[in-house]
Amino acid sequence: MNYRKLGKSGLKISELSYGSWVTFGNQIDTKLAKELIKTAYDSGVNFFDNAEAYAHGQSEEIMGKALSQLKIPRDTWCVSSKVFWGGELPTQRGLSAKHIHDCCNSALKRLKVDYLDLYFCHRPDPDTPIEETVRAMDNLIKQGKVIYWGTSEWSASQIESAYLIAKENFLTPPTMEQPQYNLLNREKLEIEYKPIFEKFSLGTTIWSPLCSGILTGKYRNGIPNNSRFSIESYSWLWDKFREDGIEKKFKEIGKFCELAKKFNLTPAQLAIKWCLNNENVSTVILGASNINQLKENLDIYDKKTDDLNIKDIENCFN
Repeated sequence: MNYRKLGKSGLKISELSYGSWVTFGNQIDTKLAKELIKTAYDSGVNFFDNAEAYAHGQSEEIMGKALSQLKIPRDTWCVSSKVFWGGELPTQRGLSAKHIHDCCNSALKRLKVDYLDLYFCHRPDPDTPIEETVRAMDNLIKQGKVIYWGTSEWSASQIESAYLIAKENFLTPPTMEQPQYNLLNREKLEIEYKPIFEKFSLGTTIWSPLCSGILTGKYRNGIPNNSRFSIESYSWLWDKFREDGIEKKFKEIGKFCELAKKFNLTPAQLAIKWCLNNENVSTVILGASNINQLKENLDIYDKKTDDLNIKDIENCFN
């Protein structure tokens, strides 16, 4: 495993990490979660990603039980949570100081930890002043409940506002952003965020490197059983992909899969390698739902790809 600094912080996180979106609480119980986390940890993974919204908190409970039962030394791994969607009532949503505070305390209980290494604002909140959010995050850091705070799917201008507000008021600025990044979603990280990488050296913990599994090619002939799009509560995601014209991309994905085969890689491995080629990526969050998938995704370091040209990968989608 290789490790990268989280932005300009001193924290070194594994360039492959493991997250629980969709899987924990839907496809994965505590027993399987323990096996997956142990497999990841034994391979050098030191960052585990979560959020209050994942399976309505059940995801954090499962991860918390698994980590607790594994008895892995706390100073050898990092865990995150995210705040925004906590419930249906007005005080249970958004980025008000109250909800940020309440969500953090709830996440600590569910994850069975004394502090969060990383704490993200899961989306921007137009109803809350950014200064209120920045101050709330700074308060949690001062209380020792959070080490680093960041954003997820914020615009570059919103991140810059948060950073400048923090600096002007002697508060802690955001350290990282968690954007979607894959071969089918490149613009935000590569173009929109370029100025803030240069100004603030922001770290990134990118999600959906396989575009929810679409880049593996397994959806070209329909939705397989036990895949994430077969889960009733996530059928909306497949509908959204179809509305966005994903089926028009299947021919290009086919070319990508053939290229992976040429280099003795699976499409998943090639997609992950491509993400890691970007120096502004601190870590790629894997979302495997079984041991074989996870081992496949982690097994990218012994694959010799000296003759592989990044442009050849990208040309599959031009």
